[in-house]
Amino acid sequence: MKEQILSILRQASGYVSGEAICKTLGVSRASVWKAVEKLRQEGYVIESATNRGYRLAHATSRLCLQELLPLLEDCPWKDTVQIVEQVDSTNTRVKALAAQGAPAGTVLIADTQTGGRGRLGRNFSSPSGMGVYLSALLRPSCAPQALMHLTCAVAVAMCDAVEKAVGFRPEIKWTNDLVYRRRKLAGILTELGVEAEIGQVTYAVVGIGINCCQSPEDFPPEIRNKAGSLSMMIERPVNRNQVAAAMIRALERMERTMLTEKAAIMEQYRSDCITIGRQISLVRGEVLRHGQAVGVDADGALLVEFTPGQVETVGSGEVSIQGMYGYL
Repeated sequence: MKEQILSILRQASGYVSGEAICKTLGVSRASVWKAVEKLRQEGYVIESATNRGYRLAHATSRLCLQELLPLLEDCPWKDTVQIVEQVDSTNTRVKALAAQGAPAGTVLIADTQTGGRGRLGRNFSSPSGMGVYLSALLRPSCAPQALMHLTCAVAVAMCDAVEKAVGFRPEIKWTNDLVYRRRKLAGILTELGVEAEIGQVTYAVVGIGINCCQSPEDFPPEIRNKAGSLSMMIERPVNRNQVAAAMIRALERMERTMLTEKAAIMEQYRSDCITIGRQISLVRGEVLRHGQAVGVDADGALLVEFTPGQVETVGSGEVSIQGMYGYL
């Protein structure tokens, strides 16, 4: 019943009397009161006034399907979205679902991860109530070589999503970090399953973690000077359900175009990529080299000029890139 009451309050422009809710649902005043209290416990701010009734002042900040699904009404993926309170890693869980035959468009969102992973085996901080930690399952029919640009495509899609949800467009630190005002806002991890005998991709899992609600003191001391959140950038609260909906919609659009519109995607990636044109440090094992990033090729590899006229192609799986004077 609380979902029905929430729907009534959401559609109303002001207060709705308890009597009107009782008549609409055919329930008692006590039942309405209990349902409203449950909604309040879930984080909804519902005001009440004598002789006026109830009014929904603010939706819950919790990630929940009852808030998310109305934002995905016309999205083909809406029926395959799951939200969990806690998981070790959304990517790990979605890979298991892929092995069980889950369809393309399966999306798992967690409020927190106990073992969130980033590129090169790094940990990804995933505190409860602070971000959107999301993985989506794709089923492209192609060879692995056709998806060399997948991480770049996801990064562009997430820039689109953030811009849609909160009004500013992040930049991309090659290859998979979303940044703004010199702070990291999000990380991306893509993983492929390949059938060796036929050389075809059986699934792709794309995982994204976006910092939404943190203040500087919410980050561990070791990353506090380089991590940021959407709310820090816009200086107001962020609705995580709106961010998640924008992410899902952007990924669904990307899935439809990532093979047929590769050139356009990579052109946008280069436009968003803050690494191009910068002096960078390249770390490969124990070897440290300095150079200038001069571009990104058609498959997403970084083009680096180490000495005048000497440009090398650097793949994302083998190195760590940092600015010579800091994170960027």
